[in-house]
Amino acid sequence: MSKTRTQQYKQDVNEALNTSRLNDALHRFGDAYLEARQRAFAELDFEQLRTDIAEMKDRVLTSRASLREQFIREARAAGATVFLAADAEEANRYITDLAKANCVRKVVKSKSMVSEEIHLNKALENAGVQAVETDLGEWIIQLANQRPSHMVMPAIHMFRDQVAELFSAETGKTESDDIKHLVDVARRQLRREYLDADMGISGANFAIADSGTFGLVTNEGNARLVTTLPKIHVALIGMEKLVPTMDDALKIIQVLPRNATGQAITSYVTWIRGAVPCGDVNKELHIVLLDNGREKLAESKTCKDALRCVRCGACANVCPVYQSVGGHVFGHTYIGAIGIILTAFYDGLDKAAELVKACIGCRACVSVCPSKIDLEEIILQLRQQVQEEEGMGLGKSLLFRKVMRNRRLFHALLRSGAKLQKPVTGGSRTIRHLPLFFSSLTEWRSLPALAPEPLRDLMPKQQQKIGRQRYRVALFGGCSSDFIYPELGLDLLKVLNHFGVEVYFPEKQNCCGIPALYSGDRETAQEMARQNVAALLEDQPDYVLTTCPTCTMSLQRDSVELLAGEPQFHAQAQQLASITYDVSRFLHDVLQVDISQLKTLPGDDGDPLKVTYHDSCHLKRGAGVWQQPRQLLQNSGHEVVEMSHADRCCGFGGSYSFTGHPDIANAILADKLNDIKHSGVQCVAMDCPGCMMQIGGGLDHAGSPVRTAHTITLLAETLE
Repeated sequence: MSKTRTQQYKQDVNEALNTSRLNDALHRFGDAYLEARQRAFAELDFEQLRTDIAEMKDRVLTSRASLREQFIREARAAGATVFLAADAEEANRYITDLAKANCVRKVVKSKSMVSEEIHLNKALENAGVQAVETDLGEWIIQLANQRPSHMVMPAIHMFRDQVAELFSAETGKTESDDIKHLVDVARRQLRREYLDADMGISGANFAIADSGTFGLVTNEGNARLVTTLPKIHVALIGMEKLVPTMDDALKIIQVLPRNATGQAITSYVTWIRGAVPCGDVNKELHIVLLDNGREKLAESKTCKDALRCVRCGACANVCPVYQSVGGHVFGHTYIGAIGIILTAFYDGLDKAAELVKACIGCRACVSVCPSKIDLEEIILQLRQQVQEEEGMGLGKSLLFRKVMRNRRLFHALLRSGAKLQKPVTGGSRTIRHLPLFFSSLTEWRSLPALAPEPLRDLMPKQQQKIGRQRYRVALFGGCSSDFIYPELGLDLLKVLNHFGVEVYFPEKQNCCGIPALYSGDRETAQEMARQNVAALLEDQPDYVLTTCPTCTMSLQRDSVELLAGEPQFHAQAQQLASITYDVSRFLHDVLQVDISQLKTLPGDDGDPLKVTYHDSCHLKRGAGVWQQPRQLLQNSGHEVVEMSHADRCCGFGGSYSFTGHPDIANAILADKLNDIKHSGVQCVAMDCPGCMMQIGGGLDHAGSPVRTAHTITLLAETLE
């Protein structure tokens, strides 16, 4: 079953990647969104706001039962009927029974993702009730018989000529694709529906416990018509929308429109409390509070933070995978990173399994989340659950559990590989063509060959010349720096020796464990964490340095979390985390070096080398380092030119670009190469061997003259 599902998903991915029109539109939207969002938050402290919202949402989670009872009590006191629905079936039954009891023939709906979640329209149709979507985007996809491709902009994947065709079929005459005309058509067609409807159905953005009020944040007037004109109003509300007070709701309003669409405020903010007059009688107000997996999510120790979500959709807006394939592929009912998590709990892990694997782990979603949800970490937890249920495959299981846990065997195989690769390298350090079923790996990029001699062998041969010694540091090489780019370690040695730092290489260090962790093998990652904690602290270094941000995050964050249940290792993991630095941050923040004393090598034209900088995902959004390397490069005399989307993922993602989704990785890389090309530089610098592999391989395959270099290499060259 899982094999068939995976094959189908990959077909869907390939089809989406070949729809260039959709890709272009999503990229244009993403670029415009980032600019609008930056302007919208210009005068606000986003970090403080998201911290406040996260803390408030956590309090709601802790006291959810009492807040729910308070909301129900206050809403009923104001004249509303409140129903608690355990699942989609109960919610649909209550609403359809209500419709039947009142002889409802037509329902008008404002935008509600919860109604999409429970497939309410289908339930109403089966009950003989016509449901009409009145939100413009929702109406478009209803006419197209599709599901939303975005939580806030459901029809973002549709083009105006397609909409004109849909509207023409609805009106029975040819409609032009002029946007204003199409809006007027929708307005005319829908206006009569409000007057004919017997029931209005809405969602809600907030449910305020201390007053029984709920609120809607919209950009169209349809929600007010839906909630006021029909004599029966049903509000379908997920229990996670509960907040204690109006002040708490207003905090969310400060970030929700800004984060969703780049607006300071939406066109309409509507507050509804209790039954209100509707002609000669009071309107019936029914509030359906939905669980449908939310309580299960709340009880999950590793995933519960997802209930902080305010449904802004920003995690999709900045996601390189979403921009490449769209929401109909990278989503189920809910879209993007949060959609992966909600799908797992609301629809079942099987529905989320391919989405979990499709996430590249770039943390762009984490950086913009207005409630500080560590979406990547939760997705990793779900990936582990998928692996436990379905297995990771014989190949990965052997690699992680039998080979990589055994440091000596693992390194022996890498040494053997360096010798056996000669037929495909021709003695060079680059692999441009691979034979047979490996050929696809070099169709769109070249690959670096294994170094003839690893860093662990080269380091002891180096004579370190240090004047006044300031520190003694251990170098954590990681697999790439050790066996593929050992020159990075030698460059680090040269620069740090110059500034009075002795460097040594702990021989017993192993892989950082990220490949296993990101494949769902937590047990192997834990074993590697134990090995590395012991190896790196054995000789009591002042600091531990890396040239790879993925390794940095593994030592700073993941090892501490992985070993939390092992007191004998956890304290050591915390100690290791406190002294682990990537080399750029160490040079800039700890040593505070005067890099300007070094002599910069000029470019080909005799002027300073023009360099653009690529922000590696785990360095900027994980370790919080992006200014330091730029400052080091600039102070050493290089001309630093900012490229567009400097912090957008390059598409590497470790095994993601090899065995995960190389097709998506290729599409994401193409965006990065295009930005580098338009920067007009001679060199692109970065602080990640994985990014060097991806970007350098892409540039080489394209025949580009632009060079790829690690920041530490460019600094080392100034000493020559």
